[in-house]
Amino acid sequence: MPEPFIALVMAAGRGTRMRSSRPKVLHPVCGRPMVEWVIDAARSAGAQQVVCITRPGDGVAEGLPPGATVAEQRDGEGTGAAVLAAREAVLGAAPFAAGGVPASPASTARTVVVLSGDHPLVATELIAELLETHRREKAGATLLTTEQLDPTGYGRIARSGEGTFERIVETKHPEDVSSELLAIREINIGAYAFDAADLFDALERVGEQRGERFLTGVFPLLAQSRRPVVTHRTDDVRSAYGVNSRADLMQAERLAQRQILDEHAVAGVSFLAPDSTRVEVGVQIGPDTTIGPGVTLRGATRIGAGCELGPQTTITDSTLGDGVSAVHSFLLEATVEDGATLGPFAYLRPGASIGPGAKVGTFVEVKNSRIGAGTKVPHLSYIGDADVGEGSNIGAGNITANYDGARKHRTTIGDGVRTSVDTSFVAPVSVGDGAYTGAGSVITDDVPEGALGIARSRQRNVEGYARRRKAEPPE
Repeated sequence: MPEPFIALVMAAGRGTRMRSSRPKVLHPVCGRPMVEWVIDAARSAGAQQVVCITRPGDGVAEGLPPGATVAEQRDGEGTGAAVLAAREAVLGAAPFAAGGVPASPASTARTVVVLSGDHPLVATELIAELLETHRREKAGATLLTTEQLDPTGYGRIARSGEGTFERIVETKHPEDVSSELLAIREINIGAYAFDAADLFDALERVGEQRGERFLTGVFPLLAQSRRPVVTHRTDDVRSAYGVNSRADLMQAERLAQRQILDEHAVAGVSFLAPDSTRVEVGVQIGPDTTIGPGVTLRGATRIGAGCELGPQTTITDSTLGDGVSAVHSFLLEATVEDGATLGPFAYLRPGASIGPGAKVGTFVEVKNSRIGAGTKVPHLSYIGDADVGEGSNIGAGNITANYDGARKHRTTIGDGVRTSVDTSFVAPVSVGDGAYTGAGSVITDDVPEGALGIARSRQRNVEGYARRRKAEPPE
């Protein structure tokens, strides 16, 4: 079993380039805050504890998932000061945890991995590889580096004649750096593994530069104390992608979305127009399901096998069984069982439960209602706060009048009922099994089993009305 480690996630700061009141690391990527992507990757790689470094009052702690320990950076500036703020959480008792969850006891892990909360695409596999290099080399520190990015603005990795790590050359001010050093392609991408005790001991001795204490200042000190500093080179540039602006966020969204779709495709899902499809992280889709153009699947949505979704269908926090069809439809917190059909232009609101083989058709809205197995609501109806039995047929333009101005009431329609067009049910009211309603009826009283309910005035024709109407002087 791999040795456990502690992940320190740098999560402080609002990010002025985001132009937002929301903390930068809480901006979502494919439906999940970017810092949560980093936390999940660290946990999947074996992190015994995840410590997120925040600033007091910056709002980040309130948006973290349960179980993440919070360490507040109250003093100092710079990455080194941020990591120092987590010393108690790593070496002593953690002060508190996110979401009101009691903090874990101090970890027994000796290795600390430092990650950036604004690098949402960091891969679990890459963290594991960094740790493996760190342990294999028995290093005091291991840096993640790459030669696959434009090095402009990044710290260059300077090496000795033997090829070992020598130092990081910062190039924020390139006019102060030699052309020889600027020609180096290998760069530091800001993810590290450290021996915990060595890290905090060295940080105490790092001096400030222009009022900031930098984490990279520990590397010369570790080298002087004969603690090896090594590198792990990667070609995974997505893991190195940092978000500092809304434009960066869009690119991270594109990269993450393609990764999500690829994973579903490998598992047997077909996407007819992947560039117009949005599937958030955490959505589950069964094999042999086909996703058409313009489909959006959000939140805790669960889709069964063999479904046909789209075009232009949005499903949020809903569960669909096997073999469901949904065309041009909108679902929110609904449940649809095997073989049901929806749309076009069906609207399922919270609490809608559609039974197996049922049909909710064109311009039908269902709210907080159960539609029984095999029942059809083909078109132009509103079914709210109702229980409809099995094998019934609800005619066009049916309405359940569920609200009396103060309270909601339920309508009950039994099995095998046939309602005619333009029937309104004034709740609370019930219609027995096998009953019928007449066209244009307003049902205010219960309809017994097998009966025909009719509630409309007798038609009266006024002869000559059109002629007299034309003869009237204009108003």
